[in-house]
Amino acid sequence: MKYFVVDAFAEKVFEGNPAGVCIMKDWISDELMQKIAIENNLSETAFAVKEGAHYRLRWFTPGGEINLCGHATLATAFIIFNYYEMQLESVKFHTISGELTVNKQDDLFELDFPCVPSEPISITEQMISALGMVPKEAYLNRDLIFVLESEEDVRKVSPDFAQLERIPEGLGVCVTAKGNEFDFVSRGFFPKLKVNEDPVTGSLHCSLIPFWANRLGKREMVARQLSSRGGTLYCKHEDTRVKMSGRAVLYSVAELMIEE
Repeated sequence: MKYFVVDAFAEKVFEGNPAGVCIMKDWISDELMQKIAIENNLSETAFAVKEGAHYRLRWFTPGGEINLCGHATLATAFIIFNYYEMQLESVKFHTISGELTVNKQDDLFELDFPCVPSEPISITEQMISALGMVPKEAYLNRDLIFVLESEEDVRKVSPDFAQLERIPEGLGVCVTAKGNEFDFVSRGFFPKLKVNEDPVTGSLHCSLIPFWANRLGKREMVARQLSSRGGTLYCKHEDTRVKMSGRAVLYSVAELMIEE
């Protein structure tokens, strides 16, 4: 079966966030998809099957299936647009998080995702110890969001991943602050999914975009995830939806030699 690796939210290869993509005629077992994700050892491997006019899409991390992934959705759309259905300008995915759309706009790919609301929570000593610094504020949705004082704090934070994994709240952990060059910046950590730092995380921005739109009084923003690879997201807040645009670059095409 054919297997692609795409750098999503990237201007060139070795930037952004790499995702594995498998476009299949029929579904294989969950166990086999999980084994492929572990073998690939990327933060996400996406599996898609065309069902009628749309595609069913699922995402697997090395630590298990996940309910939402932005960069792997962008990567899957990039492969469909460039290798499977070149005539399309828009592709719809049915997922565990509902219907997701990716629109092609010149060399940008725009993701239309649901907003994820966040609730403020108290900062605990366990959180402070795991982060190695005291955040200004903490919020919880699927993930734990820490607002830091500055972009410099986001850059220099060096969490203890073993301690992060033991924090009961949240699946992933995000640190964010108002940006200098960009509207806001962030980093994302997912030790519970066997991914210490994720290079660029679309799903985190489902909550970061409404948060910063409200705080900055802006509907359109440019965000930067400050991982070592780095990635830029062009963001819009539209009521209950968020739109994230980015570029993508093909890194590899391979054949997987597997039998079910």
